Amino acid sequence: MKSRIPAMALSLCFALAVAGQAWAGDFEDGFAAAEQGDYATAIRLWAPLAEAGDAEAQYYLGLFYHNGRGVTQDLEKARHWYRAAADQGHSEAQNNLGFMYGTGDGVEQDYVEAVRWYRTAAEQGLADAQLSLGTMYSKGYGVEQDDTAAVQWYKEAAAQGHPRALYYLGIAYEQGEGVQQDYVAALRWYKEAAEKGLPDAQHNLGVMYDYGNGVQQDYAVAAQWYRAAAEQGHPSAQVNLGYMYNNGQGVETDHREAMRWYMMAAQQGFSPAHNNLGFMYAEARGVSRDFEKAYMWYSIARATGGDEPLGNQWRTILNLNASGEMLTPEQIERAKLLAQQCMDSNYTRCD
Repeated sequence: MKSRIPAMALSLCFALAVAGQAWAGDFEDGFAAAEQGDYATAIRLWAPLAEAGDAEAQYYLGLFYHNGRGVTQDLEKARHWYRAAADQGHSEAQNNLGFMYGTGDGVEQDYVEAVRWYRTAAEQGLADAQLSLGTMYSKGYGVEQDDTAAVQWYKEAAAQGHPRALYYLGIAYEQGEGVQQDYVAALRWYKEAAEKGLPDAQHNLGVMYDYGNGVQQDYAVAAQWYRAAAEQGHPSAQVNLGYMYNNGQGVETDHREAMRWYMMAAQQGFSPAHNNLGFMYAEARGVSRDFEKAYMWYSIARATGGDEPLGNQWRTILNLNASGEMLTPEQIERAKLLAQQCMDSNYTRCD
């Protein structure tokens, strides 16, 4: 079973990177301390500057209070310092305020307020804020839902090379959301993001080559992109790469290698991988036939697959019942206990 392209999730980017800049005196010393991981010294040097109204110092104090670096995490103080910097036009602080209001992180969730701060930062050209504002339009959070406006903001961020904006444009063109559906354009945007190392884009680019959407079908190239994402821990790509090894598509058939990739995805709690492991044990693919293990993995797939399409859920139930017909009641009970142990241990005790 191949997993399909994942639905776009709400993604509110959080600007946490320390930007290089030439400072003098205490700020420069604080920045040097922060680079060495001495956050307490950085805070000690920056606090007077922040109190005196330095927006950059205010932003970084907010950042450190938000993340608990050098101080006990204090979201109220984080909001206070972000707001002080944001009111002076600091775009990263504005973006982080948007994040806090959009997620209810330390404040009462308020999408309208989130949009206000994202827009303020986006209009200054901050790519993270442009992406987040596009996401708010896409989901209709704090604004009227508008895919066309979402695409416009994604394009603003993509023009600055923002990998996730490139990826979201790929989704928009593939699904025809805010633009006319265009697989060729989707492929181009996915490839730009994939070449920047974004695993979601690498996975979706693999799907495009796998199914021949916007490009000539090429299992070998699909496998290459699945592998790039899978090696970064992308569970859907791991399942798809396992599928290709299981069926000899774009790679030499290797059931053990298929099992290895399925197991990596399964250990992340990814339901399609649980189902596929059940299949491998039932059909003796890369392992000895073991209906008890098959029943265990199908049981886990049923427990974790609530978000799967109904067709996949019914398929899991049918597979579970079929494997159960090969077992005694005692074996079924043991398989159920193993399934619970496996899940309770976060997939570390599944034997």
